[in-house]
Amino acid sequence: MSGPMSSSLPDEQTLESEAQAQPQSALRRTFSALHYRDFRLLWIGAFMSTCGTFMQALAQGWLVYTMTGSALLLGLDGFLSTGPMLLFSLFGGVIADRVERRKIMLASQWMQMSFALVLAVLIWTKSIRIWHILVLSFLTGSAQSLSGPAYISLLPLLVKREDVPNAVAMNSMQFNLARVIGPALGGVVFAVWGAAACFGFNALSFVAVIIAMLMIRMPPVRPAADNRGILDEMREGFSFVRRRPKLQLLTFLAFAGTFFGMPLFTMLPVVAKSFHMGARGLSYLQADYGVGSVIGALFVAATGYAKQKGRLALLLQLAFALLVVAFGLSTSVFFTLLTGFFAGACVVGVVSLYSSLVQLATSDAMRGRVMSIFMLAFRGGMPLGSLLAGSVTERWSLKVALVANGTMLALIAAVFVWRGTELDEP
Repeated sequence: MSGPMSSSLPDEQTLESEAQAQPQSALRRTFSALHYRDFRLLWIGAFMSTCGTFMQALAQGWLVYTMTGSALLLGLDGFLSTGPMLLFSLFGGVIADRVERRKIMLASQWMQMSFALVLAVLIWTKSIRIWHILVLSFLTGSAQSLSGPAYISLLPLLVKREDVPNAVAMNSMQFNLARVIGPALGGVVFAVWGAAACFGFNALSFVAVIIAMLMIRMPPVRPAADNRGILDEMREGFSFVRRRPKLQLLTFLAFAGTFFGMPLFTMLPVVAKSFHMGARGLSYLQADYGVGSVIGALFVAATGYAKQKGRLALLLQLAFALLVVAFGLSTSVFFTLLTGFFAGACVVGVVSLYSSLVQLATSDAMRGRVMSIFMLAFRGGMPLGSLLAGSVTERWSLKVALVANGTMLALIAAVFVWRGTELDEP
């Protein structure tokens, strides 16, 4: 199969007509990005694929922890699945500015589909070993890290500039809506057919996003102006960020948020086991966090046209940090679900707002590289934080890990809130 010809690429006039088909009511503004055909196609495909990803994540987390009983290995699996972002995302950013983004993303989807199928077969034949899971987690993370900058840098090209914050929020909403539906489906599938079925359904889900990518009208890639090498273009990206202090600060805050905050989600299997909830209970915890995240994404989508988005993001990050502490101190299922719900709402608001601010401060010619640097910080904080939290949990307890992490993140956010740091005009 081949994609649409370049003559069908969306131009500013096409985007204008799609966006202005109806008056801008409050409800329409909240979902404005979904009124663009190509963004809507990509959103639907990504949503279906992400549902499958979370089905696998539930089964994989439970499988690792029940096979080994080790929080450290659970943290290591989280590290290996997202750690490749540290190694390859910068190269992915350069490639995204050079190569048609459709080709990059399609290659990544086919690879991830293959890895999921391999794991499904290994589990079904009862040949699975912990090292199989760890190796394939690394390979899957590598494929995601190379295509991530291409995907995230494509979003602003499918909508008008004023709808970019809404597009980022809508992308967060599909991810977190899938976080609700995926674990819920995963819990049922796991209980009825076992872990192998969860991995098999994930492999099948990649068909949806592959079809969507073949249907959308891909914007053209900026042709290379000279014969500079990858390292030279990578240095140009770092130089662009270095000349803009606000971009540096947004990148640092994104790293701090994921490094200190995301272990709350990574360690949910430990929480489920401590409350004797089982795999289905784990799916409830993940869905609870996901529902909160959907609410947070809708809030950002509705307020994306407001001023002082940067200050709002800092306040949400401070609230998230305090919720991480409360989550760590919780001794009841009800309070754990309550704090997890609001933590999900806060963290998706933070990530969406920071990401949209970076997107708006970047030209398309540099977007792949700048977003790869931002993603290196944002996604890179996850595996490092998971590895450290897993080690602390193994040595002391999850309570110690989360309380320490939440306290550090609260101090960082409070400093910038107190200083009145301005983030809205990088």
